[in-house]
Amino acid sequence: MPRAKRCRTTSISTGVVSNAEIAELLAREAETAKPPLTKAFRRAARKALLWTQEASHLLETGLLLTKLPGIGPYLEKIVLRWLTAPPDPVEPPPLRSNFLTLTQAQSSLATNPGWLASVKGDLQMHSQWSDGTGTIQEMADAAVEQNYEYVAITDHSKGLKIAGGIDEAQLARQADEITGINRSLVESGKKLRVLRSIELNLNPRGEGDMDDEALAKLDLVLGCFHSSLRRKEDQTERYVAALHNPAIQILGHPRGRIYNFRLGLSADWSRVFATAAELDKAVEIDGYPDRQDLNADLLLLAKREGCRISFGTDSHGPTQLRFMAFSAASALRAGVSCNRILNFMPREALLQWATAVRESAGQAAL
Repeated sequence: MPRAKRCRTTSISTGVVSNAEIAELLAREAETAKPPLTKAFRRAARKALLWTQEASHLLETGLLLTKLPGIGPYLEKIVLRWLTAPPDPVEPPPLRSNFLTLTQAQSSLATNPGWLASVKGDLQMHSQWSDGTGTIQEMADAAVEQNYEYVAITDHSKGLKIAGGIDEAQLARQADEITGINRSLVESGKKLRVLRSIELNLNPRGEGDMDDEALAKLDLVLGCFHSSLRRKEDQTERYVAALHNPAIQILGHPRGRIYNFRLGLSADWSRVFATAAELDKAVEIDGYPDRQDLNADLLLLAKREGCRISFGTDSHGPTQLRFMAFSAASALRAGVSCNRILNFMPREALLQWATAVRESAGQAAL
């Protein structure tokens, strides 16, 4: 006879513990647990950000919490205790504050169903050319499923060797591959086009690591800091320098924070965003769950200063295009107008903007 499905009949407290609270409780347990539980708690805290339904709802339906990614039998007992006897609310430290869970993002997006559906493309993703797991074709296929008009392939540039950064010769060969993929998309009647781009590695002086001639052939250039990200002193000048770098149009994952790992940099953000607005450049909401950068507080400042915003999932595989929910929800919650967001632009308008920014930067450099 088939084994009967196990279910729970545990009574539930009137207090509801959210996935966000569970993530914080798991992270706190990791701070006092002994190995190997330390890693298990930290991993589960991160995965809780991506649970597709609230753990409390799962419990109410009688299903086992081990269905949640990162939760095994031991952690299930602990989470079950929190759900049935809710602890006092805990405030996340700065290292873990202002991160949305997927369920929070979905709840926000449900208030404006057309918001996410109106996103026309994704402006940061990686392929096997650097540290991604999918080919450009596979990333394009996933984007077709999202009904996008465009995606930017932003593999890492050569200075970031740990992420398989590509040099100018590889970038040129990648452009040939993208041309072939776009030709195939046209022939098959698809509206998607793959944009030639790169995640340009910036040093603390705001300088890139690729030849200007190679960068000028791209549709878009995303500039990002990947070094000296734990400095505690004010870093405003590096951001201003980066925005004045004529090669870039978008400043990616600006703060450089990572959930429960790195706080990121500090700056006079009002000045940074005002500089971006003056130059008509964009700052990114990186939707990767561990990053969510810009976060809520900085987005409010960016909105006030009037700079453009870019959505990028920072996808490293086809299934991660779903991270757009984090970028879109963050902007919606902050009240950013869609006419200031690059991803709501039709493809031709986006490319015209990038060309205008590039030409303006070139004239300023003369």
